[in-house]
Amino acid sequence: MKKYLVFLISFVMIYMVFQIGSGLILTASYIPDFSSIKGNLSQEVVFGKTSIPLLVTLLTATLAYFLSQKKFKISKN
Repeated sequence: MKKYLVFLISFVMIYMVFQIGSGLILTASYIPDFSSIKGNLSQEVVFGKTSIPLLVTLLTATLAYFLSQKKFKISKN
């Protein structure tokens, strides 16, 4: 159980670092296209959608962890 908690905590930390890092890079490299506006100035802000929520990613990581542990136990015998 201790190995799993270490894995889960490190996975969440790495996931957050990649999410924040990619957000910083995407924000810094964004160049708005003002030529497509052509007088249609809306005050509405539209945000992008998330591709995979953190909960689904954690469940996938948990499944991968337990499957890898099962495979290593079978391989040792």
